[in-house]
Amino acid sequence: MPATVSAKEICRDLLRAGNVGEFGLFHCMLPETHPWQEEKQLQKTSAYQSLVKTFQRLSRFSHLSSIASWDMFTMMPPGGSAARGEALAEMSVLQHQILTDKKVGDLLATAAGEDLNDVERANLREMTRQYQQASLLPESLVEAKSLAGSKCEHAWRTQRPANDWQGFSTNLKEVVKLSREEARLRAEAKGCTPYDALLDIFEPDMTSARLDVLFGDMKSWLPDLLASVVEKQAQRSFVPPQGPFPTATQRELGLEAMKMLGFDFNGGRLDVSAHPFCGGVPEDVRITTRYDEDELLSALFGVIHETGHARYEQNLPRAWAGQPIALARSTAIHESQSLFFEMQLGRSEAFLKHLLPAVHARFGSQAAFSEENFIAWNQRVKPGYIRVDADEVSYPAHVVLRYEIERALINGEIEVDDIPALWDEKMQAWLGLSTKDNYRNGCMQDIHWTDGGFGYFPSYTLGAMYAAQLFHAAKTALPDLQSSIAEGDFSALFDWLRQNIWQHGSRFTTSQLITQATGEDLNIRYFREHLTSRYL
Repeated sequence: MPATVSAKEICRDLLRAGNVGEFGLFHCMLPETHPWQEEKQLQKTSAYQSLVKTFQRLSRFSHLSSIASWDMFTMMPPGGSAARGEALAEMSVLQHQILTDKKVGDLLATAAGEDLNDVERANLREMTRQYQQASLLPESLVEAKSLAGSKCEHAWRTQRPANDWQGFSTNLKEVVKLSREEARLRAEAKGCTPYDALLDIFEPDMTSARLDVLFGDMKSWLPDLLASVVEKQAQRSFVPPQGPFPTATQRELGLEAMKMLGFDFNGGRLDVSAHPFCGGVPEDVRITTRYDEDELLSALFGVIHETGHARYEQNLPRAWAGQPIALARSTAIHESQSLFFEMQLGRSEAFLKHLLPAVHARFGSQAAFSEENFIAWNQRVKPGYIRVDADEVSYPAHVVLRYEIERALINGEIEVDDIPALWDEKMQAWLGLSTKDNYRNGCMQDIHWTDGGFGYFPSYTLGAMYAAQLFHAAKTALPDLQSSIAEGDFSALFDWLRQNIWQHGSRFTTSQLITQATGEDLNIRYFREHLTSRYL
């Protein structure tokens, strides 16, 4: 929101947010120069407006950091690693200094007593949350954690292919040490466990106690469902796609899928990285994938997944750009959008039928690409080692495994050296696969822990639960949805997402957002019903 807000702009924002009644609409029709409005503008030149300017400045620094990080993961030559890590650490310290300045705390306290509308009040809530989270950490820890994370991530790129757990664990131990210190400081202030203090960064108001209930429910039925699906699918034969699939042609197919799904290429691009991700900023969204010329669908659905993230970012409320309220609600809501695109929409029969001609156009009409086999292959359930390639039935096992290990690690119940054995034990229990001495496809496969992203992993399965609930609500609201998808018309579906999720940013809490969109808070039954319906 700009420093000086006109009456029309205020009304426009409230109208978009659906928060203006008849009285508000009347005032939206008043002339710009009406005395009542001029007086209101003068009153708003206040502590709140000073905060708006400060957070706008922070947003611009965050913009630069995001693009520099994207470059580090995609384009930067190896020799630039140390200097880039130092530059990003310096930027982190600068942002921390601005955000934790005592003046910001004083302004937040004063603004809390000012006459703010609902949107401004929500923005102030998010400003306060950012300030409180940052104020708990000393500058030296922010810098040390950034440097350690950059070093660990860069080394991981070569250590993982080499299966070098010993080298990786040396760097990871430093990251864990600093993450534990951060968790301790946050936990002491919040009165919770160290792990819950980190979990709250990614998923506000979520606790491991609530996760244990949700995941415990899932554990009671998912193993049997997985076994039943595997047994059912064993009774039919699948024809695997036959490569090679040239990278350049795979890229063309991915770009076409992005176009189908409404990605705005004027405000984003597709590149390659060691681990697929979506980064950048809403005005310049950068998504990446990785290619294997012997395997077609992993990269394609990686692109579809990241396009879900990107569409959310590209449709966040621009009227509030630069403010905390304009940011995505949480990591689980973000993951709900990527999984909505990849799994709920992307793996549906209707979408796969629509996608198939684009596959034929680039890779021919081999037996694997018959309509029946193409759908079956994309809905195949086969437990494997790699999380990002997992089907949606076995995927939660990968998440619960990581959640249980990282929680124990941050809470000091295990050490880094214990991770490989625990990983192998849990993989065998969940999926019947051993990762003994296979660190590359086991505990070294993810990028999240390299920079201290402990507390992120639960977001993936929470996101899958939210995605199933949202898709159920969308189908209820849009009776012709499946036929529209088969025809390649996603406009109504995307309008529904824009209206119910995208346009709200962080205006509402996660619970409020999902309740307004679906009529109830998170309910795991929709995820179970979705998996049962699609696979059994």
